[in-house]
Amino acid sequence: MKSAARFLIVLVTTPDLKTARILAKSLLENKLAACANLVPKIESHYWWQDKIESSAEVLMILKTRRTKIAALEALILDRHPYDTPEIVTVSLNSGTGKYLQWLSASCD
Repeated sequence: MKSAARFLIVLVTTPDLKTARILAKSLLENKLAACANLVPKIESHYWWQDKIESSAEVLMILKTRRTKIAALEALILDRHPYDTPEIVTVSLNSGTGKYLQWLSASCD
């Protein structure tokens, strides 16, 4: 395993698969992510405007470089239909060398 400190996993929820696919395509075309996994049919429960809400959503799991996060965030904020979209990052500690090389080259 190799150090993966220069990469991030980014979690973004969207209201539907169509929105997630549009965002994923834009992120990939702009080389802001190497990969976008779309996990449909999640059920989210959360506080919104002083009430507990729930909704069906799609979870996007994005893989990117730390150096791309500002541009990735800007694109999502510009094109996401939510007032307050979830954009959270998870730091990576390590990964296989071959995978990290691919990730690096794919969002270069």
